[in-house]
Amino acid sequence: MSGTGLDLAIIVVYFVVIIGIGLYAARGQKTMETYALGNRSMPWWAVLASILASEISAGTFLGTPSEGYAKLNFLYAQLVIGTILARLLVAGIFIKPFYDLKVVSIYEFLEIRFGRVTRRLASFVFLLTRSLASGSRIFVAAILLVLAWEVMHPEFKELDPAARFQQELIIYVGAVIAITFLTALYTTLGGIKAVVWTDLIQVSLMFGSAAYVFIWLLGKTGGWEGFFESIKQPAFVHTGIDSAKSFGENLKGILTQEYTLWAAFFGSVFTTLATHGTDQDMVQRMLTSKDHKKGQRAVILSGLIDLPVVIGFLAIGILLFRFYAQNPDRAPAHDPGIFAWFMVHDLAPGLRGLLAAGLFATAMGSLSTALNALATTFTKDWYLGYFRPQASSNEQFKAARRATVGFSIFLALIGIGTAWVKLKNPELRIIPIVLGSFGYTYGSLLGVFLIGMLTKTRGNCTGNLIAMLAGFLAVAVLTDLPNDLSSMILGRKAYQPPAWLPSIAFTWRIMAGTLVTVAVGLCFPRKGDAYVARSL
Repeated sequence: MSGTGLDLAIIVVYFVVIIGIGLYAARGQKTMETYALGNRSMPWWAVLASILASEISAGTFLGTPSEGYAKLNFLYAQLVIGTILARLLVAGIFIKPFYDLKVVSIYEFLEIRFGRVTRRLASFVFLLTRSLASGSRIFVAAILLVLAWEVMHPEFKELDPAARFQQELIIYVGAVIAITFLTALYTTLGGIKAVVWTDLIQVSLMFGSAAYVFIWLLGKTGGWEGFFESIKQPAFVHTGIDSAKSFGENLKGILTQEYTLWAAFFGSVFTTLATHGTDQDMVQRMLTSKDHKKGQRAVILSGLIDLPVVIGFLAIGILLFRFYAQNPDRAPAHDPGIFAWFMVHDLAPGLRGLLAAGLFATAMGSLSTALNALATTFTKDWYLGYFRPQASSNEQFKAARRATVGFSIFLALIGIGTAWVKLKNPELRIIPIVLGSFGYTYGSLLGVFLIGMLTKTRGNCTGNLIAMLAGFLAVAVLTDLPNDLSSMILGRKAYQPPAWLPSIAFTWRIMAGTLVTVAVGLCFPRKGDAYVARSL
C-alpha cells in the first residue's frame, strides 16, 4: 500500500490536535458541574455539532454505505422521518423539566418523580445498555486498521481459516485498545468541554471527507445518469404491504421488515425518543447549553441535518456498488465494511489518510460522549447516591475521572467481543448490530420516563420495576431472543414459537418495549407527593 507514510502523518496530526484540545479544556476544572456540564456555558451551535458527532458514529460512517451497497436504494432513510418528529417531542416534553430541576444525571428526575429505586434501576439499565451499544461501535472503526494491515501483509490471505481468524482477532484487539486509549485520554482530562469542542472538529472533518468521496465516485462511475440507473425500486418509500395477503399477514410482515414507512412513523419515533430523551449520553449534550431553549434548538436542527447526511452516505454505498461492478477484480469477496475496503484499496495516498482521520473522528466523537455520560451517571447515581453521599463537588469530579478510565476498559472489552462475533458471523451487517443492541432495554427506560412526564397520578417504584421487566420480556419473546441464546450456547433452539408470533425487526423493538412498559406501569398508582413534569 503505497503512500502509507503520508497517511500516517495526517492521522498522527489529527490525534495530536484532538488530544491538545483535551489538555487545553482541562484547565481549571475542579468541580463536577464543570466536568459534566461545562457550567452550562456551551454555545448552541457547538452543542448541535456534538449531538451530530455522537449520533453519527463509526457505525453510520461505515454501516450506512453498507446498507446502500446491499439494498441499492434509500429505504433506510425513511427512518429519519421518525427521528425528526421525535426530536420535536423531545424538545417539547423532556428538556425543560431537566433544566427546571437542574439535574446533572437525568435519572435524578426519576427519583424526584417516583423514588430512589426507579432512579437506580433506570441508571443501571442505561449504564449496561450504553456500554454494550458504544462498545460495539469501537469495533467498527477498527475495521479500517485491520484491512490496512491485511493489505500491507499479502501473505495473510494464504493462511488457513483458523490461523487467519486468530491473526485477524489479534489485530482487532490492538486496534480497539488504541482507539479507546486515545479517546479516553482527552475525555478523562477535559470532560464535557473537551468532548464538545473536539466533536465540532470531528463532525466537520467527517462531512468534508464524505462529500469528497461522493464527488470522486460520481466522476468515476458515469455521473448522475449512471447513479440513478443503479437505484432499485422502491427507492425512498416502501409500505411493506402486499395486496394479495390478508390484514393479519400484512401486519406480521410489516413488523418483521426493517425499513418501511410504518417503521419510520412509529418504530423510529420511539427509538429516537429513547435515545434523545432518556439516554444520558445524548441529553447531557443538550444540558450544556445556556438555557432550555438553546438545547431545544440544537436537538431539533440536528434532526433536520440528519436526513441529507443519511441520504448522502446511502448514495456513497450505491456508488460503491457501481464502482465495483465496473471493476470486479477489485471488489471484496464479501462486505467487510465496504467503505473501509474502498478507503484502503482504492483511494489515493493523503486522501486516504484524510478520510481515515474522518472515520476515527466519528468513532472517537461518539465514544467520548459515551464515556463522559457513563462516568457522569455512575458518579451522580451510584458514587454520590450510594457509596459516598457526602462527597464534595471536587471529590465527585475526581471520581468521574476514575470512572471514565474504568468504563473505557469495559467498552474496549465489549468492542473486542463484538469483533469476535463478527469474525465468526461475517454475514452480519453493521447497522443491526449497533442499533439492535439497545432495542431490548431502552423501551423499558422510555416507558418509565413517559409515565413520569405525562401523568400526575400513576406510577410507583414497585410498579416501575414490574413494568420494566415486562417490557424487556416482551421484546425478548418477540425477537426470539431465548432461541437465539440457546442456539449459541447449546447449538439448538429451546422451544418452537407459535406460527402467528412475529419475530420483529430491530426497528420495532423499542416501540414494543415502551408500549408494554407504559401499559403495565399505568396500573400502579402514585405514592406520596411527587414532582409532575407535564400533564396529559
